[in-house]
Amino acid sequence: MASLDLDWEEVREQLRAWREDNTRHSEEVIDMWEYCLKHYKHKLGDERWMVEEQVVVAGLDSYRLDIAEHSLVALNEQFPGSLRVRKLKGMRLEALERFMSDGEAWQELCDLYLKEGDYSKAAFCMEELILTNPHNHLYYTRYAEIKYTQRRDPKGGLDNMEIARSYFCQAAKLNPGNVRALYGLFLSCTQVSSSTKCSAQKKKETQQLATWALKEIADRYSKCRTNAMDGSKILETFGSLSITEKA
Repeated sequence: MASLDLDWEEVREQLRAWREDNTRHSEEVIDMWEYCLKHYKHKLGDERWMVEEQVVVAGLDSYRLDIAEHSLVALNEQFPGSLRVRKLKGMRLEALERFMSDGEAWQELCDLYLKEGDYSKAAFCMEELILTNPHNHLYYTRYAEIKYTQRRDPKGGLDNMEIARSYFCQAAKLNPGNVRALYGLFLSCTQVSSSTKCSAQKKKETQQLATWALKEIADRYSKCRTNAMDGSKILETFGSLSITEKA
């Protein structure tokens, strides 16, 4: 790489010149940052943040989201709530949306929306993934987890919970060994049946489904242990459903 032939001060001067000329040279910026300047960023003083912003833009241009994300996190920590940082986040999402034919891009976009707390858009990303692969039980599980998290929505809490229940159920049908989906099904059924808006008939059916899910979990644990665990012990092995990690 050409950047390996430069010392950090020469690299700093080159990046500064490109900023002043308002030219990007994205691939060169990434190389110079990766192979040289990031190891000397502590010597840049306040100019570091202009360089980090330059790196974010270059990373997005060249689809090096790993590099762009690292610098964006640093900028966000230094300038929380900054308009410039929010603009960079918007550029990051736009960069991903250019690659929407790629399933991995949909998943990465979903992760980014989750980090932003935008669960509706994250759910949309998973809906698109389900359309591309309707037999992938992990997609159904993750979509259900997102809808489960939206249960606190005052306008559609119960609706989201019923959707979560339905998709957890479908995930369990596609892969009966998906214990995470079974546990999610149990939790969502419990939430739905405890709602004051739930009819008596629906409550009965939902409670039966919750009982079935718990029994399925117990059956799977009994095959892995010498002594079968009862329902209460099984539930102690699970924490709250988390959507910050991929299923």
